[in-house]
Amino acid sequence: MAILQAVLGLMAACILLALLARALRLPYAVVLILAGMALAFAPGVPRIALDPELALAFFLPPLLMGSAYRTDWQAFRRNLRPILLLAVGCVVFTAFALGAVARLLVPDLPWAAALALGAILAPPDAVAAAAVLQRLNLPRRIVTVLEGESLVNDASALVLYRLAIVAATAGSLSPAAAVGSFLLLGGGGILVGYAVARFTGWALRQLEDTLLETALSFLAAFASFLLAEELGLSGVMATVTCGIWLGRAAHRVYSARTRLEARAVWDFVEFALTSLVFILIGLQVNAILSDLQGRGTFELAGLALAISLALIALRFLWVFPAALLARLLPAFWRDQPDLPWQQVFVLGWSGMRGVVSLAVALALPIGFPERDLLVFLAFCAILATLVVQGTTLEWVIRRLRLTVPPPPDGLAPEEATARQLAAQARLRTIEERLRDELYGAIAADLLPEYRDRHAHLERVRRGGGAARAERAARRALRLEALEAARVVLRQRHDDGELPEEFLVKLNEELDLEEGRVKRALG
Repeated sequence: MAILQAVLGLMAACILLALLARALRLPYAVVLILAGMALAFAPGVPRIALDPELALAFFLPPLLMGSAYRTDWQAFRRNLRPILLLAVGCVVFTAFALGAVARLLVPDLPWAAALALGAILAPPDAVAAAAVLQRLNLPRRIVTVLEGESLVNDASALVLYRLAIVAATAGSLSPAAAVGSFLLLGGGGILVGYAVARFTGWALRQLEDTLLETALSFLAAFASFLLAEELGLSGVMATVTCGIWLGRAAHRVYSARTRLEARAVWDFVEFALTSLVFILIGLQVNAILSDLQGRGTFELAGLALAISLALIALRFLWVFPAALLARLLPAFWRDQPDLPWQQVFVLGWSGMRGVVSLAVALALPIGFPERDLLVFLAFCAILATLVVQGTTLEWVIRRLRLTVPPPPDGLAPEEATARQLAAQARLRTIEERLRDELYGAIAADLLPEYRDRHAHLERVRRGGGAARAERAARRALRLEALEAARVVLRQRHDDGELPEEFLVKLNEELDLEEGRVKRALG
């Protein structure tokens, strides 16, 4: 009961804090972590310890799967150069450079422990950046690069972390063995994720049940992660591979109803897990501070400030030279234009750290050299980047004038063209059936509706004030008709002439139609 009450209390707090963050126009990750810190010192609040293995195994797979499932594979592949430069190059550079800074600040710190700290803090957390980016209409490419980085950087950092632990335990690790282990763990994880995805796709085609299909999609996330980890491979790469494959095959393996309903389930789960993660990070401050002994307050504050500043600076020291160096790469790596300096700056400033860094820090073995100090420095760096960069990222984006103005008629040209082409295909199919003995009469009845829709979308594609006014009128009229249908159905139900089950079924159809109207007409 105590655990249940704690979880329910945290969820209630997350909802209120999300509303507060929206009112203050702050990233909710920042508000949640600060609130968690305040709760950690509040009298009467039980001490909640975050189990690192549970955090990685429970929180990470569904969050990775959700992001990977929504990934635009074509855009990901087109932007592979900047994604890999950040997700692998920047992570490796940050890990070693930050390890050198830590070794300089704490001369007694072994090199393996310093590298472990660098690997812990190397991967940025995309969830925190997404909380800001989703409120802004940014160029699609920069969002693709940040999302793509978040799918791969955890794997790079966790592999480096494992190598640092091995080096600290064994005393040394050859560079050749390190590179071989890096490739083996990542490549093996990709193979595991692909195998789980193919099996899941086959199983989904057999189920034909929305609830079971949705449950299996969650099971696939955990199965790919845990199976890879059990084999000593990269669970992150396995889950990402599984999610990308299922996302690309969604139109084949999921039914239309499952695609609609599973999206709502996944959105809720991602919100709940993300909220709990950040508030749990804040709640760890009491336990982390209580483990520190033998160092003065000013010394700890100075070390935390130096590591945090170095972490922020190192990302900039990588992204700008890497952007210049990319221009010298072979042509096949340069199918996309170079990023403008404003977008490169935003990539550098989007380096907030989060749950992966804290969970990995807490997972350091008991007895690891300077374990308590490393956990403290990791927590302070997470807090500093979330508060400083998280609260100013939106301001930086606006100051650099990177936001893209919305389309004048509320519909992007690419979307308008795609809608018009889809309407043309539907119209052509109906027209081809006009002479059919069985379908001819039905096609003739449907033809005016499809011709009207095609003509309307053609006017929308061409744009103009008349098209915008027509879209607004169509939207208002259709929504008014849908609401009138709801009123009639509710009245029939109140009069006892329509059973509840049919009312729910018909209202669901009207809700789906309203959603389609709002998406199509703005």
